[in-house]
Amino acid sequence: MARQSTFSLLAFFLAFSLFGGIAFAGGVQYRAEPAAAPPAARFIVKGVVWRCGSGGCGASQGNSRPAVDCPALVRKVGALLSFTVGGRPFDSAELGKCNARAR
Repeated sequence: MARQSTFSLLAFFLAFSLFGGIAFAGGVQYRAEPAAAPPAARFIVKGVVWRCGSGGCGASQGNSRPAVDCPALVRKVGALLSFTVGGRPFDSAELGKCNARAR
């Protein structure tokens, strides 16, 4: 019985990861919530591969600083409602500076 419960729990988390959020090998270092739908579910900005779904967009960290990667993303997808690096969200000043680069 316990084995079946464990299997059910693992199946739930796997299904949630695949369909309810962003999941891919290498981990997600960046998370972003665009104000409008992104141009594609997967795209590359400054060498960083972004994957987007209903919960926003995520990417592993690139070779640039977040202060460079955020404006590059904004030029591709437009204004962001949030941008998080390693679990730390940009504050309103950082996000405002980033969004100033939106087209």
